[in-house]
Amino acid sequence: MLSVQTKIAIAISAGIALCAIPFAAAHAAEAPAADTESPAMAAADGVDSNGPASEPLAPETRQSVLPQGGRLLLTGGVSTIEGAGGGGIVPWALIGSYATRNQIGASAFVTGVDTQDFTLASYGGAVSFYNRLELSVARQNFNLREVGAAIGLGNRYTVSQTIIGAKLRLFGDAVLDQDTLLPQVAVGVQYKINDDRTVVGGALGLKRKGVDIYASATKIILSQSLLLNATLRLTKANQFGILGFGGLGGKDQAYKPQFEGSAALLLTRKLAIGGEYRTKSNRLEGALGGTSFREENAYDFFVAYAPTRNISITAAYARLGQIALARQNGAYVSLQLGF
Repeated sequence: MLSVQTKIAIAISAGIALCAIPFAAAHAAEAPAADTESPAMAAADGVDSNGPASEPLAPETRQSVLPQGGRLLLTGGVSTIEGAGGGGIVPWALIGSYATRNQIGASAFVTGVDTQDFTLASYGGAVSFYNRLELSVARQNFNLREVGAAIGLGNRYTVSQTIIGAKLRLFGDAVLDQDTLLPQVAVGVQYKINDDRTVVGGALGLKRKGVDIYASATKIILSQSLLLNATLRLTKANQFGILGFGGLGGKDQAYKPQFEGSAALLLTRKLAIGGEYRTKSNRLEGALGGTSFREENAYDFFVAYAPTRNISITAAYARLGQIALARQNGAYVSLQLGF
């Protein structure tokens, strides 16, 4: 079931990818007139960034909360289906929103995914502090549609989950560090709370709460209009938590490392294409005999478009692997607002 979430996340990641590269390459030519005199332009010139500034900021810009933020276009990225800033299904080291080291920013998202058997709706938001710390929350509703009725749970039975996350940037600047191979690196944690007591906590006897821990490294190569990301996650989640945590009957509670990767190429200042890949731990295979509940790795291909500085729209095709008894493929659409 969780795979659907995977899709959602994918869509989001697309939007992020097109964020970082565009501004550095073309901000002077295409940014709105208001931006040419704002902290955003200062950031592009290395004045307002995470590293040393060549000039001090004006007093009135310090510790401010700005509607437009001060970072380069789209470097706040999009929201994953789990709420963290990054790609659709993979968190990045980038801190969400457009807040600089002197600002507080915010973002909100909504994503919908539809496969042949399931639908997933995810929505939430995040607040970022001084381009250093990100706090996020996401709500996921996984609808079984006709499958719910077929297994005696009722038509359109829904499994819901809340995810509370935090991400801390440790070092590096994905945009400004163009003269070094050093990526931007961040660590994060996601506390997941599954509401389903009937199937997850009841029939399957699975834990309904779990914590994921991850580390991400993101590198933007402006000369190639390319964004690369790698994430290592420690998790107990089945299908991202939609099918609970650990093994049947509360067993197999050991953390298992999983790899996640993203790549995006900016075609124009506002249009990007890319893909993501995420491995999954596959703890529940054979729960109902045979290959039931097998959990396969997921990947996607996306197109992201940013019509304005604060809006990004992502569409993707995802292959989510087996969910419950059958493989699930489908499309998704995601909308994000960021400041």
